[in-house]
Parts: sequence; C-alpha cells; structure tokens
Amino acid sequence: MYRSIKAASASAKPQAAVLLLPAGTKAADVAHCPDAPALEELLKQPDCELSPEWTRTLYHSDAPAKRTIVVGLGETGKIDATTLRLAAAKALRELDAGKLTSASVHAVGLPESLDGPTIGRAIADGMSLANFTFDAYHGKTKRPDKSKREKPRDLAVGLDSAHRTGFKQGLKVSEGVTTARTLACTPPNVANPKYIANYCKNLAKKSKLKCTVIDARRAKELHMGGLLAVGAGGSTPPCMVILEHAPSGKTKDKPLLLVGKGVTFDTGGYSLKADGGKGMKYDKCGAMNVIGAMQAISNLKVKRRVVGIIGLAENMIDTDAYRVDDIITFCNGVTCEITNTDAEGRLVLADCLAYGTKTYKPAAVLDFATLTGGVVVALGKKIAGVWSTDDALLNKLKTAGQTVGEPIWQLPLDDDYRKMMQAKHADLHNSAPVREAHGTQGAAFLSYFVGTDAPKQIPTTPWVHVDIAGTANTEDCTLMEKGPTGFGVRLATELAATL
Repeated sequence: MYRSIKAASASAKPQAAVLLLPAGTKAADVAHCPDAPALEELLKQPDCELSPEWTRTLYHSDAPAKRTIVVGLGETGKIDATTLRLAAAKALRELDAGKLTSASVHAVGLPESLDGPTIGRAIADGMSLANFTFDAYHGKTKRPDKSKREKPRDLAVGLDSAHRTGFKQGLKVSEGVTTARTLACTPPNVANPKYIANYCKNLAKKSKLKCTVIDARRAKELHMGGLLAVGAGGSTPPCMVILEHAPSGKTKDKPLLLVGKGVTFDTGGYSLKADGGKGMKYDKCGAMNVIGAMQAISNLKVKRRVVGIIGLAENMIDTDAYRVDDIITFCNGVTCEITNTDAEGRLVLADCLAYGTKTYKPAAVLDFATLTGGVVVALGKKIAGVWSTDDALLNKLKTAGQTVGEPIWQLPLDDDYRKMMQAKHADLHNSAPVREAHGTQGAAFLSYFVGTDAPKQIPTTPWVHVDIAGTANTEDCTLMEKGPTGFGVRLATELAATL
C-alpha cells in the first residue's frame, strides 16, 4: 500500500485516470474525459453494466495516462457518499496493484444532492480507509531481502477543482483514523497504558494539543476507584490521559468532551473469558478513536474547544487484581459492588466521565466504548448503538454519522433501567443479575457519572454514549481490510466541526 496519499498539483500529468461512472452513462457523458474514444467503445459492450461490483481497466500505449480505471457506481438515484467511498477504495487497490504513483479521479453524472466538497471528502475517505495496512511486526518470512525491497510509494491524486477542498479535508481526518487503527492493532505486550500515554505526549507535541497524564498515584488522590481497580493487576499501572484542543480565544469556552474506554487487554479478570481473551487488544478501540479524533480535530483547526479523556487500564489476573464482591468508590463518591470483573469498561469510563464533567463543565459529552456484547446482538456489526439524554445533541450526531458513513441507532434509557443497576450493599452493581437489556445496562450505569447531578437523576448535561462493540473491527473487506475500523474518529470530528 502507499506510504501517503496527497492531492496532486493542477499541472501534474497522471499515470492513470480513474472514472467513477453511474449505470446508464452514455458516450456523450464521457466525451470530455481522458481517452474518450476507448470509453465510448467500452460503453457499447453488452457486459458494461456499471454496477457497484463492476470494474474494468483499459490499457493504452500511446496516451499520457497509460491506463484508465473505470469503476461502476450503480443507479444514479441510489448513489450517495457511501457509494463513492466504496468505489474509491476499489480504485485505490487497482492503482496499488499497478504500482502507480499518480492518478486523476473524475466522477461523472452524480446526483445533485452530492456537492463538490462531499464528493472530494468521500473519495479521500475511501482511498485512505482502503490504504491502511499494519505490517510492523511481520518477520523474515514476509519481509523481502533489502536488495529486493521496493521503495515506499506515495500516491498523488488529481481532482476537479470543485472536489479538491473536500479531498484535502478528508485526508486530514484520515490521519486520525490511521492513528486509531494503528494503535488498535498494536499488540498488548507493546501497547500497554504506559506506552499509549507516552504516545499521546508525543502526538500532542506534533499536533499542538495540550497533554496531561493523571498517573496511578494522582488517581488514588482523586479517589478514582474504578480506574484503579480495573488496572490493579496490569503489567503497567493504569492512568488517565487528557488531550485538549483550544483555538485562540476559545480557552474558556465550554468544550465538547470526548471520552474513550482504553482497556489495553481484557482477560475478563477473575470472571475469566472462556477463550482467554482472543482479540481483546481491540477493547481499547474507544480510547484509540478519541486519540485519533483529537488529532483530526487539530489537523482541521476546528474552531470549537474540545477535550479528550482517555482511560487506560489492563484487566489482568494477579494477586493485586480486583475481585467479585469488592466494593469500590468512584471519584464522584458513588460506590459500586463488583458482580462481574468482565464488566470492567464501565468502571474505567465512570471515573473519566465524573472527573471530566466536573472539571471541564462541558457543553456536551460523547463517549466511545467497546462496552457490551448486547449491542452486537441487537444491531450487528454495521451500526453503533447510542443512548442519549439530549435529543438535540443526538440529532446532530445522527446527521454527522450520515455525513461520514458511520451510522448510529438509538436505544432507550430511563429511570427504570437506572434502577436495574442499584445494588443492596452499595449504590450500584456493575452488572445486573439478569441479562435482559444488556446493552442498556451499560448506558444506565454510566448515567450515574455524567455531571454532578447524575447520581440523583438522569443527567441534565447533554450526553451520548456510543457502544462500538460491533463496529470497532470488521471481517468485511469491501471497504477496508480485516481488523479495526477507527469507527468514531470521523463521527466525533464531524460533530466537533458542526456542533
């Protein structure tokens, strides 16, 4: 894959032309496109259906662009930004297979509902998502000899002027998505809480963010019993990282608060997972997506103040590890009886939410977590479940999700669900004795920590909890390769830019 993707200069001569064409495209529609005669002949072929599954490459010996890659988009009335992302991803793979380093991209006959910036952004999204690969730990069997190793390639993409601004913005956001996916892939023997905290410090210097780390000693002083309990048995102590984006003149504005669950590996603790925790390095995806979003927000120079809180802990088994029947106290004074050490993410998030809402008094709160299997049962792997206390914030988040192709679906939260989480020997238990409303149990628990009024009533602070247990990683390689998706980076960035 490519080392980087960038927008080409207007005068650049590309090696290939990529054409994104809807079904029913006529010869007259491509008369202005590169290599129009060959395209006109192609369109006459009976198998030229231009469906979303259809791709052809035309090779030329005497044209400046040595090949033309034609990607079908399907019926015009069904084309949206998601269609363009998928088409751009297919085009990127064709360009990479041909070892090409430059291309022009032309979208023909698109519906009027898609404006220029949206088209450019979708092309950037699709290419960037498809371009990601994680091979840092491939050994000698997959690494070629130095004498045979190819030099890393960069891809320069030329676009119509109407699409360039959106394309450049999309590339800036994609840097954050790549960061989130890279950190998610990094194995737990490397990406422990200490490693990620140091990563955030270095990222902050490069991205002009303020970084503060609350280490385990300070967390104890602040009575962060949830964070400390979950990380007590870890290979490195738990910590909380705070990244702040404050545009000039906005340093005292009420911020958008982003919060992420970062359990760097989850064995389940003494409530041990049956399979030993295979794949649980992805239990940190919520926090990694907040890190990526903060990078993207800084890249875009978003005019709103944004604070990202990343709770980091490793849920292991050890003599110091927390147990079922333990009672812990969070930094807002709420107590919790542990009924399941594998319902650990909400304990980390509880301290992050309570500390964040008290300290920063945010205008709105958005948290991301791979929290429950229940949301996967309810919604599958394509849509994230959300619970909210504010319809206006939720509607803005839904619009953001539609814009960037990260869909969400609301599930219910009310006082009856909050009562499910109340315990006999403490204020709360972290897992109710029944499995019903499993996804909502997590949200109901967290609702006790959003703002100073939360322990007594449904939070009045505008808040959305996003459970990405189903969407954090994928097996579907249509848009991107198998593995972490970075779901939430584009969603949070879009909300920050439009809130």
